[in-house]
This record gives sequence, structure tokens and C-alpha cells, in this order.
Amino acid sequence: MSRQEPAGPTSSPLSTESSSGEGSPILSVILGRYLVWRGPLQVATWRLVGLVAGDVGGETAAGRCVRRDEGGEDYLWTGLPLRLDRGAAESYWFNLVSERPSLFVICRPVTDPGLAPARVTPDHDLASAHMEADDTVFSAAMPTEVVPQLERFVMEHYRPQPRSGRRRSGRQGEGGGHG
Repeated sequence: MSRQEPAGPTSSPLSTESSSGEGSPILSVILGRYLVWRGPLQVATWRLVGLVAGDVGGETAAGRCVRRDEGGEDYLWTGLPLRLDRGAAESYWFNLVSERPSLFVICRPVTDPGLAPARVTPDHDLASAHMEADDTVFSAAMPTEVVPQLERFVMEHYRPQPRSGRRRSGRQGEGGGHG
């Protein structure tokens, strides 16, 4: 059986260069495949086991099995760039100021081992679009090593837009009291 590489470019870490000129973080992902019973059938189910900044193991891995037992298998992918897009800087900002900043691992079906990460992104909107398209998407806490670079990218590229629309006027003098 042949392995399929994750979709997307890996040579250019950022889809648009930031003026800071720094490369993007490289990430490693471990996905676990577990067999579960659904009625009379045993089917594979996937979960995100781990997401860390850096190349785990020091070599590029694309779906290498790193654990196998009767309960399931864990597969490692390394060398995944965190590609950033200027147009998504607002989504990154909302992610950074949220209670739990996260990264999203967007996965696609492949022949072997059955699922592979296609992209890692801090863009909640992109992750939601992929979920609506029935792609498998996992979320994990953003590694602390990623936060400073994402903050720099947002500070460089995000320009809040003024709120549009009319403002509601206060209800002073309308006699709209409650009782």
C-alpha cells in the first residue's frame, strides 16, 4: 500500500510573507486510529493524540506508525508548516484573545493509514468551512512556542475595521420603563 503525502505546499511555510521575514513554526502531529464496535461492525475512529511545535524524532515522517497494540495505532506526521494568510489575520486575533487559543488540524482521507493531516491552521473560520465540507477537523491547545510568532503576524497584518451600521439610541425620554 502506498502512503499519500498531506495536501498543500510544504516548501513555503507562509502563504504570504510577513514583513518580519521569519519562517513559520514547523509542527508535528500524532493521530490515533482505534477500532470501535458500532452494532455488529468494527469501524475505525480517529482522534488527535498530540500536536507539538518542532520536528519530533528529528526526521520527516508522513504517517509513520509509532505505536501499535490491540487498542489501536498512532501515526506521526512531522514537518507540517503553520501557513499563515494575511486575509485571515482577524480570525487569528480572535483565536489569540479567546479563553483557549487553539490550532486546528484539517485532515483528509488517504489510502494508508486512512486519514492524514492536510493543514494546520489557527483560523477558526477555515476550520469551520472544512467541517461543513465533511472534512475531519481536530483542535488542540496552541503550543506556547507558536503564540509569539502568531502575535507578531497579527500585529503586522490585522487592521480592525470601524463598525458599520447605525447605532442604537438610548431609550431616554421614551417612557419605556418596566412598571
